[in-house]
Amino acid sequence: MVNERIYIFDTTLRDGAQTRGVDFSVADKQAIAAMLDQLGVDYIEGGWPGANPTDDAFFATPNAAGEKFHHAKFTAFGMTRRPGRSADNDPGLAATLDSQAPSLCIVGKTWDFQVDVALGIPREENLAMIGTSVAYLHGKKREIHFDCEHFFDGFKANPDYALAAARTAFDNGARWVVLCDTNGGTLPHEIAEIVAAVTHHIPGTNLGIHAHNDTENAVANSIAAVKAGVRQVQGTLNGLGERCGNANLSSLLPNLMLKLNYETGVTREALTGLTNISRALDERLNRAPNRYAAYVGESAFAHKGGLHASALEKDFRTYEHVSPDLVGNRRQILVSDQAGRANIVNRFRQIGLADLEKSPHLSSLIDLIKSREFDGYAYDGADASFELLARRHLRLVTEHFSVSKFRVIDERRFDGKGGVVMISEAITQIEIDGKKHLEVAEGNGPVNALDSALRKALLPHFPQLAGMSLVDYKVRILTPNAGTGAVTRVMIESHASNGHHWTTVGVSSNIIDASFLALYDAITYFLMKSPAKDVT
Repeated sequence: MVNERIYIFDTTLRDGAQTRGVDFSVADKQAIAAMLDQLGVDYIEGGWPGANPTDDAFFATPNAAGEKFHHAKFTAFGMTRRPGRSADNDPGLAATLDSQAPSLCIVGKTWDFQVDVALGIPREENLAMIGTSVAYLHGKKREIHFDCEHFFDGFKANPDYALAAARTAFDNGARWVVLCDTNGGTLPHEIAEIVAAVTHHIPGTNLGIHAHNDTENAVANSIAAVKAGVRQVQGTLNGLGERCGNANLSSLLPNLMLKLNYETGVTREALTGLTNISRALDERLNRAPNRYAAYVGESAFAHKGGLHASALEKDFRTYEHVSPDLVGNRRQILVSDQAGRANIVNRFRQIGLADLEKSPHLSSLIDLIKSREFDGYAYDGADASFELLARRHLRLVTEHFSVSKFRVIDERRFDGKGGVVMISEAITQIEIDGKKHLEVAEGNGPVNALDSALRKALLPHFPQLAGMSLVDYKVRILTPNAGTGAVTRVMIESHASNGHHWTTVGVSSNIIDASFLALYDAITYFLMKSPAKDVT
């Protein structure tokens, strides 16, 4: 039985940000980093300080020094010093150090072709850049990862030079020397052979693998590297990354743990949250989850009726390679859906409703959840709405207010200079303790106007709402073939002044109604968690 330790290095927030159509905000990065830390990865690469305002702002948060992490080391990315500069006078290295991250990852060239063509400097100078950069950062008492860019292409072209570059980093203090298949064109048998050769020069306990998926082999290449001796694996959630993506941690993690029995910083218990985290990431990015993804996809454990369904009732091993509960997914029998009971019960435990497992209301609640998800609700990325749904079903929620009616008006008109202006106005009628309150407010768009009108009516009665704000708003069209009559799903992320974040969801054929449902849940959840009027 294999029980050797593999260290997981997540680069979703750095290399994953290179994905076409992905543009992380600071709030996105904070939320994703928290999920990754909860999962139990060893390193979270937050981005490249000095490269863009988003990363600069992210590294200015308390996460930069790892203050809010329980498991992971926060890692800043950078590159070796520039030619002609000393390490202590290089702005790039200075920005990496200024991040205050306890772990630093710098990249350097290890393919002689890249040194000759891309850098246009003598090969010896490139080795000096690697050595002095690593030594300088190591001297600042940081844990250093050195990404050997284009290592496998470089090794195939000139193994002596590629090894010299890797060895230079190791000799000058790099804790991890990471072998990168930057172009993603290397196959598993080549990875295994090359890694085995490298372990004769650098111990496997100091080697990592960074694989790209251009031949659909990033996960297989990572496993081949681990089997050949490396003990750090880099990858991204859901395989995000430039071009065809990076090694997909959503499948690589369970392969390492469940199939090969390696030990990682992710516990078996934490692994049951993998599906939820995978889908929460997609919801945050406003992307449709890949239903056919291994382990975490909606279809990963879906079966049609007949022979399969009959056999599965006797033993899941008849048509499933692992139990879906191990990764937090659920089994679906498509003719008669019996999915989700164990996973839903596990989520009940997480929100303090463990007694539901023995409750006579459990079956009806599970049926309600399935019905709502069929209508388009996505509770994997909206835990606050999930908790409210469960507690409302059990009559455990105090509805502090109700909305009798609301009206939203958008007016498009020309101003005195001939420019187009949009004015949004919302009128809400709410009821608190049997008394009706009518308020009107304008806003930057209909949802903001509706939020403002609700707050205007509620704040005199619930002053703690001053400590709540909306930080993100996403819309997805669920039935695109329906054109302008399509059903829409709205996800709203909210933030409290004490640092707590939560997400709610609304679904309707009317985008304003869907927004209202998510907004109503957001306010209700906050009031449920902060009942005292002086709590923010």
